[in-house]
Amino acid sequence: MKFLLIMHMNPATWEGLTEDEQKAIMDGHDGFIAAITGSGEMISTQALGDPATSAVVRVRDGVPAVTDGPFAEGKEYLAGFYLVDCESRERALELAAMIPDAAVEGLGVEVRPVMFSAGPDL
Repeated sequence: MKFLLIMHMNPATWEGLTEDEQKAIMDGHDGFIAAITGSGEMISTQALGDPATSAVVRVRDGVPAVTDGPFAEGKEYLAGFYLVDCESRERALELAAMIPDAAVEGLGVEVRPVMFSAGPDL
């Protein structure tokens, strides 16, 4: 079964961490990637840019309108994800708990089953 392990970021929470705490989280991702690559559960991972660099495209009456910034206003934003293939929802929850962000007060990892996928590597 495929699951998306979604990491949300709250900039205030991140900025409240010490430099050493931030580095430990980033280094923890290296260990997590190694573990799930070794177990064969890793499909892919992507870290996303800051929402300040994003744009939203809406088409109205056949005319695209582009606005700067994230789709929704909020203090949290989608920071990145891991796409994994594992045996069960319970295993996906175990994997999510291994992601360093899950241990930080104010952050979390959302686990969602993939209902459909397409592409050369999926």
